[in-house]
Amino acid sequence: MNRSGMPEPNGTFNPKHYICHRAQGPLELDGRLDKPFWERAPWTDDFVDIEGDLKPHPWKRTRVKMLWDDEYMYFGAEMEEDEIWATLTERDSVIFYDNDFEIFIDPDGDTHNYYEFEINALNTVWDLMLPKPYRDGGPPINGWDIQGLKTAVHIEGELNNPQASNKKWTLEVAMPWSSLKEAAFESRKPNAGEYWRVNFSRVEWHVDIVDGQYVKRINPETNRSLPEENWVWSPQGVINMHYPEMWGFVLFSEQNVSDSSNDEQRFILPRDEQIKWELRKLYYRERNYYEANGKFSSSFEELRGTDEWSIEPVIEVTSGLFQITAAAEDGKSKLIIREDGKTWREA
Repeated sequence: MNRSGMPEPNGTFNPKHYICHRAQGPLELDGRLDKPFWERAPWTDDFVDIEGDLKPHPWKRTRVKMLWDDEYMYFGAEMEEDEIWATLTERDSVIFYDNDFEIFIDPDGDTHNYYEFEINALNTVWDLMLPKPYRDGGPPINGWDIQGLKTAVHIEGELNNPQASNKKWTLEVAMPWSSLKEAAFESRKPNAGEYWRVNFSRVEWHVDIVDGQYVKRINPETNRSLPEENWVWSPQGVINMHYPEMWGFVLFSEQNVSDSSNDEQRFILPRDEQIKWELRKLYYRERNYYEANGKFSSSFEELRGTDEWSIEPVIEVTSGLFQITAAAEDGKSKLIIREDGKTWREA
């Protein structure tokens, strides 16, 4: 495993949340969101910079709707855009080399075995599974596909035409539970009242118009493309989407979206998620301690810094491994994190 240092996310632990209602009927995908299927579904908050308040607010609006039924999880995304372009046409290309929209899903919230999905304005997709985040030595499984995936894109303007009056592009995605349940708790779709960890990213490149075409803007000092903008639903606090612990919480409601105005269901961050976050902070610090000292620390005092802590962790280390344990909210089970970042519960 890579023992390199580990940036801690900036800001407080306060991921976004969304109440995902049940769809009131089947979806006929055409990429448009101005139809009855989506009418009553609430929008997420507008996207922000991946680092949150450390960077200016995005100048183009991005937002998402979600619904679910017994067969699919549905996503509808809207991206304001006056520069609508795409070049990649082969499935499983590195889609973020174009402007794109991305979905990340960690069904059981252990930060391992999660899904990444990317799509561009040509409706070309890249879907993959990651056994572990890159920071923990996990190579992506590019050959993994979402069997039964349905996607559609709608463009309000004209693709790859800088002279067009472009307004936005929208998309619809239907992911079947038959594929998503692979990495889920008990290998099943969620039950009403349960939540999954989800986030979204929009990659936006700076472009110029050269000979009537969009061309990525070059930094004259490096002679390379300017870095892309990364706009997200739930801020990561670090320029890295592969921190699943920072993704949002999507709570699945039994309420039909047509009756959602009467839905009193709310999401309150479970105490166990705060405990897992404190364990995660110790994981970052163990990794950084190893980078500086060539070994892990068994001392909470060496790792705690000036933060306030609500847990009394038990830290066990060997020359190349560690495990940190804290009591769960129920007082009977315990929550555990290890050196590769995986978290789990034991009775």
